[in-house]
Amino acid sequence: MIQITNLKKSFGTSLIWENVNLTIEDAETLAIIGKSGSGKSVLMKHINALMVPDEGKVEIDGKDINDLSYVDLRLVRQKFGILFQGAALFDSITSFENVAFPLRYFTRWKEPQIRKRVLDCLEMVNLADIGDKTTAELSGGMRKRVGLARAIVLEPDYLLYDEPTSGLDPETSDEINDLIIHMSESLEITSIVVSHDMHSVLRVADKAAFLDEQKLSWYGTIDEMRKSDHKRLKEFVTASEYSISDENNRKGDTF
Repeated sequence: MIQITNLKKSFGTSLIWENVNLTIEDAETLAIIGKSGSGKSVLMKHINALMVPDEGKVEIDGKDINDLSYVDLRLVRQKFGILFQGAALFDSITSFENVAFPLRYFTRWKEPQIRKRVLDCLEMVNLADIGDKTTAELSGGMRKRVGLARAIVLEPDYLLYDEPTSGLDPETSDEINDLIIHMSESLEITSIVVSHDMHSVLRVADKAAFLDEQKLSWYGTIDEMRKSDHKRLKEFVTASEYSISDENNRKGDTF
């Protein structure tokens, strides 16, 4: 479980947000939503201690991660897998080697063990036959899936997704959404999805946290979000739905 208590973050004199309180239960999928600049990715980086708060704390399985030693913090970070917005793959090596990288860096596994685990993870993201291709040869959606295979290769307890459908066409976005759901259900992983794509949020998430006006403005289940009369949340969701509708209409006009 992840417990966030009274979190505050500023950059210089610019306040990002304050008094953020949030509980992320085991095996649930939480979407962090909000406009550009609302601090979604900043909050995600606090969850695995890539950033340190001005005030407050983040507890992972009961441990305040900002009070841990360097060695203990490394162990906690190994509980996390991250799918970066641009996948963050090494273009000069094969897809297989990209997925194998964490195993070679963090474990003492022998090559037969590494090979089996990598091939299993590639199969889980429906890319069983592309291990020998460099990531430069892959489409954007395939790169995201290789990034996801790498994110799960160490069997993490938590998966962080940073704008997982950004830059993808609707069909490929749906494939990524299906994989997020599959990972959550089959691996019982706790997932945190940072996104402004409400189509994706409504499909994959159990709960949503809405960052707005330098605070956690709203938090609840997806069903509660659909029924909420929170003015700024409704405006954000409605604007997103219009964007999705417009995009679908534009794509429909091309056929």
